[in-house]
Amino acid sequence: MALKGFAKYIIVLTTVTAAVMELVDTSIVNVALYDIAGSLGVTIEDISWVITAYAIANVIIIPLTGFLADYFGRKNYYIASMIIFTVASYMCAESSSLTEIIVWRFIQGVGGGALLSTSQAILFDAFEPKDRPIASGLFGMGLVLGPTLGPTIGGYIMEHFSWPLIFMINIPIGIIATLLSISFIDKKPGEGKQKKNIHIDYTGILLLMAGIGCLQFVLERGEAEDWFSSNAIRISSVIAVFGLIGFVWYELSIKNPAVNLRVLQNRNLAFTTIFTFVAGLGLFTSVFVYPVLAQRVLGFTPYETGLSLLWPTLIGVMMMPIIGKIMSKGVSPIPFLIIGFLLFASYTWLSATVSPDAGRWFFFFPLALRAMGMSMSQLPLINQAVAGLQPKEYAAGISLNNMIRQLGGAFGIALANNYIAHQYAQHRYDLIAGTTAGTAMNERLSALTNYFSSRTGDPVSAGQQALAMVNNSIDRQAYYLSYLDTFHIISLFFIIVLPLTIFLRVKKKTKAEQAEAMKAAAEAH
Repeated sequence: MALKGFAKYIIVLTTVTAAVMELVDTSIVNVALYDIAGSLGVTIEDISWVITAYAIANVIIIPLTGFLADYFGRKNYYIASMIIFTVASYMCAESSSLTEIIVWRFIQGVGGGALLSTSQAILFDAFEPKDRPIASGLFGMGLVLGPTLGPTIGGYIMEHFSWPLIFMINIPIGIIATLLSISFIDKKPGEGKQKKNIHIDYTGILLLMAGIGCLQFVLERGEAEDWFSSNAIRISSVIAVFGLIGFVWYELSIKNPAVNLRVLQNRNLAFTTIFTFVAGLGLFTSVFVYPVLAQRVLGFTPYETGLSLLWPTLIGVMMMPIIGKIMSKGVSPIPFLIIGFLLFASYTWLSATVSPDAGRWFFFFPLALRAMGMSMSQLPLINQAVAGLQPKEYAAGISLNNMIRQLGGAFGIALANNYIAHQYAQHRYDLIAGTTAGTAMNERLSALTNYFSSRTGDPVSAGQQALAMVNNSIDRQAYYLSYLDTFHIISLFFIIVLPLTIFLRVKKKTKAEQAEAMKAAAEAH
């Protein structure tokens, strides 16, 4: 039921804040890995499991959120998820061992994945059907802003405080959001009472968890584990293949599946998932590659990196409600999608031209293109995911679409990691071959050795310092070139899929159908 006045604003504030909080936690940990690893006495490879655990939990829970909300009741499930997320955040901050923080980070991901999905459904119910595109725009602001706020907040905390605060800041927000949800969110008629009539597809759920969970693990950890030279990667790959094949076969063979895969028979949804995969690849990979380039090559601090992402992203945030309003007037989403993908491709192409001496503001225009591109493509993809589906199929279509976005992100990061490592080795080899071919290298080494010798009076250590400086310079240049190559690869994905827009179609919906589609999108997001 639509709300008015104070209660409506409280619902908007609560749901958007809860969603942003969950999204911030997908990236805020990235800037603190070295500090957490040092505090717990483990390697950076080990501590990266805190990212992997959260991602696996998210990708498993997303397609099951609609079922769980129906089974337990949406309000109960939402509040329980918020409590789980908040308690897990506290336990992450208090963790004193690697195993402990990984377990609690996984639990935090379970609560967080549900938090994001259910927040949008509750927000949509607070608006009249005709105003739901505006609600979609408001929620989209959080979707665009959340992942960008993570590095900014995390960078500031790591420069001025210690890593446990990264998790502790969730606690007051979670408590306030929980109390507001208990007081202001109403239950839907009959909510939670149909539990006995809901068939639980245990087999499908287990196959989904095994298949998707192991696939996410392979994509997240493949590079760190040296891919198929690792037993863990080989075993997980086998489980992922058989789990996913078994999941698809089983879900198509039963009457009441946990995830309705039959909707993929719809051509429009099938092609939309391709665009969603690429959008997820671009969104997550750009947030991964750019900060590493900025800090490893350009010398930005984590906080400076976050700020350089934040300001241009605000442009995209402000665009979301405007795009929602325009689409609510019946404007076709396909031109928005095409322009959005072209803008994102332009961002990656411009980023591939950056000088190694570029300052923070060089990236403002390219990152603004990125923000506008993602803003212009997110809402159209939600719209196209349900175009041509029956109302009862909306939730399944959107749920699959969102899962594909997460997998696209995981695939993109795995691709970037592997490609950067390959290109770095190649560029380093070429640079060393080029510098040792002439006399310039000897002259530079001699000059550096003389410089250090004049300061230390030790010719032996001066020669070692000179070699180390040259080696660091070659390393920096090799990484710089490999990141530029990676930006080029990302841009190609966005360009290659554009011709597939001819297979998308726009079905003119009545206002009631539009409202139902947006509500289903919210419940499955």
